[in-house]
Amino acid sequence: MRSGLITPKRVAIAVVCLLSLVVCCGLAYWQWERFSEAGGTFQNLGYVFQWPLFGLFPAFMVWRMRRLAAQRKAQDAAQVTAQEPVAAPSEPVVTVEPVRTPAHDDEDDELAAYNRYLRDLNARDQR
Repeated sequence: MRSGLITPKRVAIAVVCLLSLVVCCGLAYWQWERFSEAGGTFQNLGYVFQWPLFGLFPAFMVWRMRRLAAQRKAQDAAQVTAQEPVAAPSEPVVTVEPVRTPAHDDEDDELAAYNRYLRDLNARDQR
């Protein structure tokens, strides 16, 4: 077993998560009682279902943060192994890219007409 498995910080987080669940379930019960009364509405019933979700949210966030931290550690470990030095090749590798001719907007007649139209609209707006 790893040392430091139970730390004061982890105990505090667990207590806060449990306390939020208990309080929110109490609020759900309170809303259920209000719904059961003569003046209860469906809004109260909606809160009955909503409060327990609010109570579970801190536990979900702790789980999510731990999962993201584990993924981040795995990515860092993968980067460290990828950055290990690789033996240099005996001969340098030279790559040659083909020469590309610059693309002109006027090559397409329809595109050139549209660009002229936009230029005319811009000139009208500037006046």
